[in-house]
Amino acid sequence: MIPTLLAGIPSTNDTLFHAIRFSAGDPAALIEGSGERLLIIRDIEMDRAKAHARVDRVACPADFMPEGGLSGDRETATAQATAEAVRHSGATAVRSDRTLPLSFVEALRDAGIKVEYDADLGVRERRSKDDEELDSLRASQAATQAAIAMACETIAGATADTDGLLQHDGDALTSERVRRMIDVFLLDRDHDNPSSIVAGGPQGGDCHNSGHGALRTGEPIIIDVFPRSKITKYNGDCTRMVVHGEIHPTVTRMYEAVLAAKVAGESVAKAGITGQALHEATTAVISAHGFEIGLPSESDDPGRIAMVHGTGHGVGLAVHEPPLLDMGGPPLVSGDVVTIEPGLYSPAIGGLRLEDMVVVTDEGCEDLGTGLQLGMSWA
Repeated sequence: MIPTLLAGIPSTNDTLFHAIRFSAGDPAALIEGSGERLLIIRDIEMDRAKAHARVDRVACPADFMPEGGLSGDRETATAQATAEAVRHSGATAVRSDRTLPLSFVEALRDAGIKVEYDADLGVRERRSKDDEELDSLRASQAATQAAIAMACETIAGATADTDGLLQHDGDALTSERVRRMIDVFLLDRDHDNPSSIVAGGPQGGDCHNSGHGALRTGEPIIIDVFPRSKITKYNGDCTRMVVHGEIHPTVTRMYEAVLAAKVAGESVAKAGITGQALHEATTAVISAHGFEIGLPSESDDPGRIAMVHGTGHGVGLAVHEPPLLDMGGPPLVSGDVVTIEPGLYSPAIGGLRLEDMVVVTDEGCEDLGTGLQLGMSWA
């Protein structure tokens, strides 16, 4: 049997971290074969690793000294020791994944060890979440939805000046200001937060526009938040839309279509259905409501309203990971955690997206959130 190898820095390599459930900021390698899981890691991390890593044995690079000695470069030295450990085991090849650093590939080749690539290694293991992972995802989603509720309630409760610009506590309410509020809110809950989307009016017509400047009454405002827990490393991901003041009839039509598409997607989500079939279930509803599907062309009407992205994606240690809910999306497996997030976008009006995270089961799916409201008005 060819041993498997995962290597990199556990604090940044999600596949390696998932395999050992242990974080460190220095290079490490996991060799699994002949019934043993061997972790090679820096000497000062060994005691922690022995206590917490999901492995059978822990060693440091000096335990596998090659004939020519170890490099003074820490990553190269770990790669050399890994190659020597494989050679000592009698193996002439290893099987590895898409994250293996080239430094390890080179060290293995120098030692005469063949590297076989397995495109699914690490991917399939991360897809079906265990109970510990689901608890972590629920906690992150709860923090995410609480942040969104705070942001939407702040916007809905703002006042509009004579020009229609929103004011809060005596100052202008801008995309940047709401993002800072979200950042602080999540930092207090031990979550790192990439730049949230707070996009008002036509800015929201580009589904990934972060948003900037003043927020206005009467315009749809997308709030998309996707933080990562500092403690567990698992992500939340949720999107809502809020309108301050009067809601335009076209925005109401968009909302009704997106909500119905979200319900349709959730109703078909279960183990065995493909990501493509789930996507087609949501887009069929969007089309039935009279809206378009797909990216615009140069000849399209600028008033075009369309769903321009897939229905969702996997979430776990990364906020975007397999499987995709889109054309070509693979069969779902029990334990997949995915977003279901249909949306509609218009360069003239703005955008609207509703997103929640669900865990796929054999019978259907379960929302991992706290029941955050879906309506446009938060006042």
